[in-house]
Amino acid sequence: MSAKLYLTADERKALPKMGDKSRAFVAKALEVASQNEDFLPRSFDLEEMRKDMQLFEAMYPIVVALTQLQSLVDDTCMAAGSEAYAAALQVYNYAKVSGQGSGLDVVVSEMGQRFARKPRKAKSQEGTAKPEGATVQ
Repeated sequence: MSAKLYLTADERKALPKMGDKSRAFVAKALEVASQNEDFLPRSFDLEEMRKDMQLFEAMYPIVVALTQLQSLVDDTCMAAGSEAYAAALQVYNYAKVSGQGSGLDVVVSEMGQRFARKPRKAKSQEGTAKPEGATVQ
């Protein structure tokens, strides 16, 4: 097998990808090459191509199953996180309203930092701003 187990992002981008259409093309090319080896150069490794295709075909259903499983795991994690966050928002709102004076002020303030906005830098208006009290002539 000529494939390696780990690819960098650049290597992944550079590789030709085998999708459904390419899969049929590769199968047809393997069939043609197997039945007509005489036109292939001696350096062409037909057995290696056959092994790569067999490995791909063996792994393909696993990849499909893992992709579906990953989607389900992602959805479950997102739903659980969303529910936990929604519950946390309720706790925060209840603590803001009902927790005053019960020692929760510091905690509520800390939790409120989640919603604090960073101040925007005002656009510089030097030279265009008028001093207070200035009149236009």
